[in-house]
Amino acid sequence: MVRVLDVENPNNEYLSGNFGPVAKEVSSSQMEVVGKIPAELSGAFLRIGPNPVYVEDIEKYHWFDGDGMIHEVHFENGNATYRNKFVETKGLALEAEHGEALWKGLNSPPDLMNEHGLFKNAANTAVAFHANKLLALWEGGNPTEVRVPDLSTIGETDFDGKLMHPFTAHPKVDAHTGEMITFGYNMMGPDFCHVSVVNKEGELVKTVGIKLPKPVMMHDCAITENYTVLLDMPVTFDLADVMNGGQPLNWDPDNGTRIGILPRHGEGDEVKWFDVETGFVFHTVNAYEDGDEVVLDACRSDKTNVVGADGNTESDPGDMPRMHQWRMNMKTGEATERSLDPVCGSEFPRINDNYIGRRARYSYNARIGEVPSGGFNGIVKYDLENETAEHFLYGDNKFGGEPIFAPRAGATEEDDGWVIGFVYDANNDSGECVVLDAANFSDGPVARIKLPQRVPYGFHAGWVPQAGIDAQS
Repeated sequence: MVRVLDVENPNNEYLSGNFGPVAKEVSSSQMEVVGKIPAELSGAFLRIGPNPVYVEDIEKYHWFDGDGMIHEVHFENGNATYRNKFVETKGLALEAEHGEALWKGLNSPPDLMNEHGLFKNAANTAVAFHANKLLALWEGGNPTEVRVPDLSTIGETDFDGKLMHPFTAHPKVDAHTGEMITFGYNMMGPDFCHVSVVNKEGELVKTVGIKLPKPVMMHDCAITENYTVLLDMPVTFDLADVMNGGQPLNWDPDNGTRIGILPRHGEGDEVKWFDVETGFVFHTVNAYEDGDEVVLDACRSDKTNVVGADGNTESDPGDMPRMHQWRMNMKTGEATERSLDPVCGSEFPRINDNYIGRRARYSYNARIGEVPSGGFNGIVKYDLENETAEHFLYGDNKFGGEPIFAPRAGATEEDDGWVIGFVYDANNDSGECVVLDAANFSDGPVARIKLPQRVPYGFHAGWVPQAGIDAQS
C-alpha cells in the first residue's frame, strides 16, 4: 500500500509529471496578473480531477481512480482568489482512517468480497450547479454536494432516497425550465440504462428504465427542448472477462452505434432509435430541434481505447475525436451525419450553458495537438452557423484542459462573456488561469493569472455565477 503524496517519481505516467497529484490544499489572493481581470467577471471557475492519496499498486493505478480534488479561481470586483480542496468523500475518509487503500481500481479485478463496497465513489469527474447546489460527480455513484467558494464538502445526496441508479458525470440543466436531466448505466439488465428528471426545485420527479441489447458505457447525453438524446455505442461490459483478470470495457463494433431520442417526460419504451455509422462519443456539444429533425453535435472518433477497451493502450488516428453532426428525422426515421471539422482534433466541448437544448452558434473546445500524445495545446472557438473556427494556442510546452464559457451578467449576445481555462507550463512546472474575451477570441487572453501551484491534468470544469454562489441553500 502506498500514500502517493509521499512518493517521488513513481513508475506510472498517471502519477508523474503534471498527471501527478499535488500534496497541499492552498488558498491565495496574492497572485501576479498579466493583463487585467474584467471587473464584470464575477463568479467561480471550477475544475475537478483525480488527486490520489492511497494507491494499492503504483504500476496498476489508473487515472480514473484518483480522489476528487477541485481547483477554483473565484473572480470578484476585478480580483481573483485561488483555492484547491479535496472532495471529502466517504471513501477518502475511510482510507485515511485505515491509513491505506481499500479499493484496487480499474486495472485490477473488483473485489466482490470487499466489505466497503465494490467501488469507491471518488467524486472526481465533473461538477454541476443546479437548484443552488454544486454537485461533484462520479458516474458510478451518488453526487456529492460541495459549497462554493470555500469548497467545503456537505456530503452525498440521493435526492431523498429517490435516486435508484448511478448518476452520470454529465447531467444537462435546461436554463429555460430549470429542470436537470440525468441518467445512469448499469452492468445488470435488461434496463441497462435509467433516465431521471430533477425539477427546478431539486426534487427527483421521474425515472424510467431503458432496455438495451448489452450493458454499455454511456458517458454523456444531450437534451433538446422536448427530448433526451441517448448514446448506445460499442464500448461494452463483460463481467466474466473482468473476473478472469481482463479489462472491464471492450471495444465491440458488433454492438453497432445508435442514437436514441426519448421524450423528456416519456416512458422508457417511447425511445426512438437511429442507427448511425459505427464510432464513439465521449462528449456531446449540444442538441436542438430543427423542424422534424433532432440535431446532435458532438466530438466523435472512429473508435476508442478507453481503459484498454480495444485490447491495447496505444493510440492511432482512429482514436482522434473531431467535431461531428447527426440529424435524426423523427417523422421518417432516417438519420444523416457529417463531419464538421475533418482536420483538427478536439474534445471537452463547452457552450454558453444558457443555450443547452436550443440552437447554439458557438462551441469552445480543448484543441488536440498535432501529435496525439501532445495533449491539449489550445482552445478552438467554433462558429457552427458559419462553419468557421478560431484557434488560440497556449504556446510551446504549455497544455490545458476543458475551457468554460462565463456569460456576462445581463448579456443578450451568445458570446458576450469570457472563456476561462487552466494552463500548465511544462517549461517551469507552473500553472496559470487564462481569461479570454469570447467575442474577441483571436486577441488572446485579457488576463493571465499566475497560480501559486500547478493544476494537475484533470477532467471537467464548471462555472458558478456570483448570483448562484449568493443563493446557495
